[in-house]
Amino acid sequence: MKSVTIYTDGACSGNPGPGGWAAILRYGEAEKVLSGGERNTTNNRMELTAVIRALEALKEPCDVTLYSDSKYVVEAMSQGWAKDWQARNWKRSSGGQAKNPELWERLLSLARTHRVRWEWVRGHAENEQNRRCDALAVEESRKFL
Repeated sequence: MKSVTIYTDGACSGNPGPGGWAAILRYGEAEKVLSGGERNTTNNRMELTAVIRALEALKEPCDVTLYSDSKYVVEAMSQGWAKDWQARNWKRSSGGQAKNPELWERLLSLARTHRVRWEWVRGHAENEQNRRCDALAVEESRKFL
């Protein structure tokens, strides 16, 4: 399996409001940058979209190390919460409805295709690639202002 490193971030101006997402994929010396946005969305939806679009860009099953500053995404995937929500028909353990089930469905399906290690990084801190993704995501969100 090819080893790919992915950095992702999402941004939203207001929550909900105009949002953007970005991903940087690295394989050896090659780098691919993806970004986009939506007129009316939430920060969590943009964080999920960044991860989904990055994994969708892979043309074959890969060994992925994915860096995100979203504890929502990293913990839900690494600790199995998203699978649990799915098994309970998108109900959280507290009984409330899990948000963004259509995005979680896509992400869970993609995660089964690849071997993914989920790594949380502090946002806007020492990780240069996370800062790049943040700037790209903010830029995308501003297109809708």
